[in-house]
Amino acid sequence: QVHLVESGGGLVQAGDSLRLSCAASERTFGMYTVGWFRQAPGKEREFVAAVKWSGGATTYSDSVKGRFTISRDNAKNTVYLQMNTVKADDTAVYSCAAPRFAYRWTTRPSDYEYWGQGTQVTVSS
Repeated sequence: QVHLVESGGGLVQAGDSLRLSCAASERTFGMYTVGWFRQAPGKEREFVAAVKWSGGATTYSDSVKGRFTISRDNAKNTVYLQMNTVKADDTAVYSCAAPRFAYRWTTRPSDYEYWGQGTQVTVSS
Protein backbone atom coordinates (compact mmCIF):
# COMPACT_ATOMS: atom_id res chain seq x y z
CA GLN A 1 0.00 0.00 0.00
CA VAL A 2 1.14 3.54 -0.78
CA HIS A 3 -0.07 6.70 0.93
CA LEU A 4 0.29 9.84 -1.18
CA VAL A 5 0.03 13.49 -0.18
CA GLU A 6 -0.01 16.33 -2.69
CA SER A 7 1.03 19.91 -2.08
CA GLY A 8 1.85 23.05 -4.01
CA GLY A 9 -1.49 24.00 -5.51
CA GLY A 10 -2.82 27.52 -5.48
CA LEU A 11 -4.05 30.49 -7.46
CA VAL A 12 -1.80 31.71 -10.26
CA GLN A 13 -2.12 33.87 -13.33
CA ALA A 14 -2.01 32.62 -16.89
CA GLY A 15 1.58 32.30 -18.03
CA ASP A 16 2.93 31.68 -14.53
CA SER A 17 4.69 28.58 -13.22
CA LEU A 18 3.78 26.27 -10.37
CA ARG A 19 5.32 23.12 -8.93
CA LEU A 20 3.25 20.37 -7.38
CA SER A 21 4.72 17.74 -5.08
CA CYS A 22 3.54 14.23 -4.28
CA ALA A 23 5.11 12.69 -1.21
CA ALA A 24 4.92 9.18 0.19
CA SER A 25 6.16 7.68 3.41
CA GLU A 26 6.60 4.08 2.29
CA ARG A 27 10.10 2.85 1.53
CA THR A 28 8.60 0.92 -1.39
CA PHE A 29 7.66 4.17 -3.15
CA GLY A 30 10.57 3.73 -5.53
CA MET A 31 8.98 0.56 -6.89
CA TYR A 32 5.89 2.32 -8.27
CA THR A 33 4.98 4.31 -11.33
CA VAL A 34 3.44 7.60 -10.24
CA GLY A 35 0.91 9.47 -12.32
CA TRP A 36 -0.63 12.90 -12.12
CA PHE A 37 -4.27 13.27 -13.05
CA ARG A 38 -6.62 16.23 -12.98
CA GLN A 39 -10.33 16.81 -12.84
CA ALA A 40 -12.05 20.07 -13.67
CA PRO A 41 -15.62 20.81 -12.55
CA GLY A 42 -18.13 18.95 -14.68
CA LYS A 43 -15.43 16.99 -16.51
CA GLU A 44 -14.03 13.51 -16.24
CA ARG A 45 -10.69 12.82 -14.64
CA GLU A 46 -7.93 12.97 -17.22
CA PHE A 47 -4.35 11.75 -17.32
CA VAL A 48 -1.68 14.45 -17.18
CA ALA A 49 1.73 12.78 -16.82
CA ALA A 50 3.45 9.70 -15.44
CA VAL A 51 6.95 8.73 -14.44
CA LYS A 52 8.33 5.22 -14.22
CA TRP A 53 9.51 3.84 -10.87
CA SER A 54 13.15 4.40 -11.81
CA GLY A 55 12.53 7.83 -13.29
CA GLY A 56 13.87 6.47 -16.55
CA ALA A 57 10.72 7.08 -18.56
CA THR A 58 8.02 9.72 -18.62
CA THR A 59 4.91 10.35 -20.67
CA TYR A 60 2.51 13.27 -21.03
CA SER A 61 -0.90 14.10 -22.37
CA ASP A 62 -0.91 16.19 -25.52
CA SER A 63 -2.53 19.06 -23.66
CA VAL A 64 0.47 19.57 -21.35
CA LYS A 65 3.37 18.26 -23.43
CA GLY A 66 6.10 20.85 -23.68
CA ARG A 67 4.75 22.87 -20.73
CA PHE A 68 4.72 20.39 -17.82
CA THR A 69 7.58 18.24 -16.57
CA ILE A 70 7.24 15.27 -14.25
CA SER A 71 10.23 14.07 -12.23
CA ARG A 72 10.96 12.10 -9.10
CA ASP A 73 13.49 11.92 -6.31
CA ASN A 74 13.26 8.44 -4.80
CA ALA A 75 15.68 9.37 -2.03
CA LYS A 76 13.05 11.90 -0.89
CA ASN A 77 10.06 9.70 -1.77
CA THR A 78 8.68 12.56 -3.82
CA VAL A 79 7.38 13.11 -7.34
CA TYR A 80 7.13 16.59 -8.81
CA LEU A 81 5.02 18.17 -11.51
CA GLN A 82 6.56 21.39 -12.81
CA MET A 83 3.87 23.39 -14.55
CA ASN A 84 5.06 26.20 -16.82
CA THR A 85 3.10 28.64 -18.95
CA VAL A 86 -0.13 27.63 -17.29
CA LYS A 87 -3.43 28.37 -18.97
CA ALA A 88 -6.97 28.85 -17.69
CA ASP A 89 -7.77 25.36 -19.06
CA ASP A 90 -5.28 23.90 -16.56
CA THR A 91 -7.63 24.82 -13.70
CA ALA A 92 -8.53 21.59 -11.91
CA VAL A 93 -7.95 19.45 -8.87
CA TYR A 94 -4.65 17.67 -9.40
CA SER A 95 -4.10 14.26 -7.85
CA CYS A 96 -1.15 11.93 -7.83
CA ALA A 97 -1.65 8.20 -7.84
CA ALA A 98 0.15 4.87 -7.94
CA PRO A 99 -0.96 1.61 -9.54
CA ARG A 100 -1.98 -1.37 -7.47
CA PHE A 101 1.11 -3.33 -8.46
CA ALA A 102 4.73 -2.32 -8.28
CA TYR A 103 6.71 -2.10 -11.52
CA ARG A 104 3.55 -1.48 -13.54
CA TRP A 105 3.82 1.09 -16.34
CA THR A 106 0.39 2.44 -17.18
CA THR A 107 -1.51 5.68 -17.81
CA ARG A 108 -5.04 4.34 -17.41
CA PRO A 109 -6.82 5.80 -14.38
CA SER A 110 -8.52 2.45 -13.76
CA ASP A 111 -5.12 0.84 -13.17
CA TYR A 112 -4.32 3.24 -10.34
CA GLU A 113 -5.30 2.13 -6.87
CA TYR A 114 -3.63 4.55 -4.47
CA TRP A 115 -4.66 8.19 -4.69
CA GLY A 116 -3.78 11.34 -2.83
CA GLN A 117 -6.42 13.77 -1.62
CA GLY A 118 -5.78 16.23 -4.45
CA THR A 119 -4.66 19.84 -4.61
CA GLN A 120 -6.52 22.67 -6.30
CA VAL A 121 -4.86 24.62 -9.07
CA THR A 122 -6.68 27.71 -10.27
CA VAL A 123 -5.38 29.75 -13.19
CA SER A 124 -6.81 33.20 -13.71
CA SER A 125 -6.78 34.66 -17.19
